[in-house]
Amino acid sequence: MFYWFLKFLALGPVLKLIFRPWAEGTENVPKEGAVILASNHLSYSDWLFMPLVIPRRVTFVAKAEYFEGSGVKGWLQKTFFSGAGQVPIDRSSGSAAAGAIKTQLRLLADGEVCGIYPEGTRSHDGKLYRGRTGVARLALEAGVPVIPLAVIGTDVVAPPGKIFGSFSRPGVRFGKPLDFSRYEGMQDDRYILRAITDEIMYEIMRLSEQEYVDLYAPDAKKRDRDAEREADKVAARAEADEVWDDIKPD
Repeated sequence: MFYWFLKFLALGPVLKLIFRPWAEGTENVPKEGAVILASNHLSYSDWLFMPLVIPRRVTFVAKAEYFEGSGVKGWLQKTFFSGAGQVPIDRSSGSAAAGAIKTQLRLLADGEVCGIYPEGTRSHDGKLYRGRTGVARLALEAGVPVIPLAVIGTDVVAPPGKIFGSFSRPGVRFGKPLDFSRYEGMQDDRYILRAITDEIMYEIMRLSEQEYVDLYAPDAKKRDRDAEREADKVAARAEADEVWDDIKPD
């Protein structure tokens, strides 16, 4: 109930008034029944703007720590994340990934809409990175369709590393539902999971028009950090050589 208060009576109208988000393909989201929304991930604000453009509640999983704080601060944090459509990961499983799937399976069994970011983390440079196969396993185990979608422009509103960037009209483009029922019972076949995930990511790439990089996002971030450090070292050595050329005796 608090979610709908937050969305329609408080935060939602303010965001809509200020940023005027646009949407395409909302008719592809069913009015009822379980479905997975698989999105690219440009900004921390994605989970704020995307649910605003459809009438159904979209639930994401979040770290359990967000719901376990004490005192007034803990209560406010728990209330905010719960109200914003997030639920804690079930930590009775052996890993966070398994716990996330277990939690989402429960939500889908109740007929809810689950949001998921197959890349696993925000893109640091606006490119689309390789999807993790959890979305495929979830779709097969739950037996529900996947709707690929693209958030657009949220990285202008809230760029990586910043709370706020600049005013812009973010948008959401929904694709047609993808049905993977032909792979029923094959959720333990890693080749099938990869094929399904790649199909989902292709549709997200088509909708978002992002450049696709066949690397996992954390690996790409590490690669770029290492390259930046090496470039800094080269620049420092070049600067030192230039200074030495200026002061060395003839």
